[in-house]
Amino acid sequence: MSETGRGDALRARYGAETSLDIAWNEVIAGLLAHRTVRAFRSDPLPTGALEALVAAAQSAPSSSNLQTWSVVAVEDAATKRRLSEVARGQRHVAEAPLVLVWLADLSRLGAIGRDRDRPTDGLDYLEMLMVGVVDAALAAQNATVALESLGLGSVYIGALRNDPEAVAALLGLPPNVLAVFGHCVGYPDPERPASVKPRLPQEVVLHRGRYDPALATGAIEAYDAAMMAFQAGQRMPQVGWGDAALERVRGPDSLSGRDRLREILARRGFGLK
Repeated sequence: MSETGRGDALRARYGAETSLDIAWNEVIAGLLAHRTVRAFRSDPLPTGALEALVAAAQSAPSSSNLQTWSVVAVEDAATKRRLSEVARGQRHVAEAPLVLVWLADLSRLGAIGRDRDRPTDGLDYLEMLMVGVVDAALAAQNATVALESLGLGSVYIGALRNDPEAVAALLGLPPNVLAVFGHCVGYPDPERPASVKPRLPQEVVLHRGRYDPALATGAIEAYDAAMMAFQAGQRMPQVGWGDAALERVRGPDSLSGRDRLREILARRGFGLK
């Protein structure tokens, strides 16, 4: 990619001109071009695409090689509609040709332990759930990079955690398995294009050597302006970033039912010691 192309990619990613001098290649260019896609064509994925995504996912790092994740591929229209209802009516969950549900899966190790008459008491600790969640997230992100290389697009659906028990019942999940998020996958609809969403400036998130608790106030204000411009272009309410983020963390009533997650996890068999 040319210097002009690099500048365009950085401008899109940060929503403003930037003086960043970054190393560059086609892989980095592809990563910076990532965009959330919520409008899909109805075409199915090409033959072998799902298997390629899972192979890419399995190539992600896994803590101690425990591989504490699984994924359910959902193509059935009725199941997708029910998942859309859990996600408070997000249309793309029902419309995408494929919905992947990424799971933190501690049940597999538990079953192996029972089969071999070996203890698995370590699975009852919060650390192991964290391992499963991180494993699932790393796997899903590898899949995202792979699917974008195939001309596909996607959007993550954290709203499946609004009702983990309903998702578990719908997908037949055993105890000690949590649906961490959904993942809509398909060909982007060119009639409803998505744009690159700006991210916070690097001076806000990059700490060198030691965490600096001072807020880069000016940078965040500039980012709010960049987000408002993005929202205007996407015909979304122009609320910026800071106010929207604070509304999301305002209190338990702003968590869309996910304030009950700890008690739900206990009912789902997680020890959380």
